[in-house]
Amino acid sequence: MRSAPFAVGLAQRIPLAVDAPLEMFADDVDATMKEHAELDVLVYPELHLHGTEHLPEAERPAALEAAAVALDADEVRALGAIAKQHGIWLVPGSIGERGPGGEFFNTQLLFAPDGGLRARYRKMFPWRPFEPHVPGAEFVVAPIEGDAADAPATEAPAADAPAADDAAEHPAALRAGLSICYDAWFPEHSRQLAWLGADVVLNIVKTTTPDREQELVLARANAITNQNYVLSVNCAAPVGRGRSIAVDPEGLIIGEAGLAETTLVVPVDPQRVAHVRRDGTAGSNRVWSQFGPGDAPIPLPMYDGRIDPATWAPRGHRNDTSARG
Repeated sequence: MRSAPFAVGLAQRIPLAVDAPLEMFADDVDATMKEHAELDVLVYPELHLHGTEHLPEAERPAALEAAAVALDADEVRALGAIAKQHGIWLVPGSIGERGPGGEFFNTQLLFAPDGGLRARYRKMFPWRPFEPHVPGAEFVVAPIEGDAADAPATEAPAADAPAADDAAEHPAALRAGLSICYDAWFPEHSRQLAWLGADVVLNIVKTTTPDREQELVLARANAITNQNYVLSVNCAAPVGRGRSIAVDPEGLIIGEAGLAETTLVVPVDPQRVAHVRRDGTAGSNRVWSQFGPGDAPIPLPMYDGRIDPATWAPRGHRNDTSARG
C-alpha cells in the first residue's frame, strides 16, 4: 500500500488554439515531465485545448461547438497515449464533448497511466448566459491508484455510460472529485463530491474575469467545510487571471501561483484527509461527525430532501468517524 503523498502538478498555461495540432500539447507535457519527473498526476485548466481567444468574440461559441468530439474519437485516444507515454494520471483540462443525443457538453477527462480513459465529468454549472454548453447531471469521484504499474487497464466509456463512481472500493487510492470552474461557486457540488468520498477536488478553471479573487476564497472555504484538498488550476495571463491555488483539508494554502505560466507542484496525502476528519480541523471541528445515532433528520426544503444522521459521513471514511461526545 502506498504511504507517500501523491505529487500533483497544476499546469497553469495559456490556452492552446482550438485548431492547434495536438503535438503542441504533447510537447508541453513532455517538457513538464522532464522538469518534474516526480509527478504522479498532471492537471491542465478548463478548455485548455480549445482556446478561442484568437477569434472574434461572436465566432467563439460556434468554434467551440465545431471542435466537439465523442469520447471514442481519435483525439481522445491520442490524449490517452500521451498519458501512457509518461506513465502518469493526466487531466488535459476539458474538451467539448458531443453527447449521444447530439448534446454539447464541457467535459473533464481523467486518463490513467496505461492510457485508458478512467473517468469523464460533464460540467454541471455552465457560466450562464455566456457558455453554450448543456449542463451535465452526474457527480464524479474516481480512484487514482498509488502505483502506475498496478493501475488496471481501462477503455474509454461509451458516451452514454455512467461516470466513474467506484472510488470507495479503492481504499489505497487517492479519490479525486472532478469539478469545472463555476461548479466551485455552488457549495452543494463540493459537498456532494466529499460525501462520495473525494479526498481531493480537481477544479479546472478558465477564469478571465476579475472574480478570481473570490474564487480563491471559495477554494479555501470548500476545503474547510468538507475537510479535503481543493486544487484549482486556472489559465495563465494574458488570457486568464492565473493564481492557481492548492488548499489542504484544513483550508491552509500549500501552493499558489502568480499570473504567468508555471507548474505548481504540491503533495496530496489521503491520510491527511483521514487525520483531519478524525481529529478535527485545527484539532477542534469534526464536521463529518456532527450527528449522533438518535438525532432526528434535518429537513432541507430547498432540495425537497433532508440530512439523515444515519448517512452523514463520506464514503470511504465512515468507519473513521464517530459522533462527538
